[in-house]
Amino acid sequence: MAKTIAVEDVQSPGIERLKSKPREFMEFLHDVRSEMRKVVTPARAEVQSTTTVVIVTVFIFAGYFAVVDALLGKGLTQLIAYLSKH
Repeated sequence: MAKTIAVEDVQSPGIERLKSKPREFMEFLHDVRSEMRKVVTPARAEVQSTTTVVIVTVFIFAGYFAVVDALLGKGLTQLIAYLSKH
């Protein structure tokens, strides 16, 4: 009697993952569409006010860092001059 081997119709995990990609992509697009429906575009006045806040904040930080840089630069210059005399 001939021995017969039952061959299972098993696909490799790589092929299964490859076959599931189109479905995953469609789910991704569905999720993107549903999230985009939740997005609210700000009004012009809101954009102008937040832009003003950002610009003012940038100038405040620029002034602060200019003062700190000047003080540290002057302090280090005096320290180096003092150390080089002794």
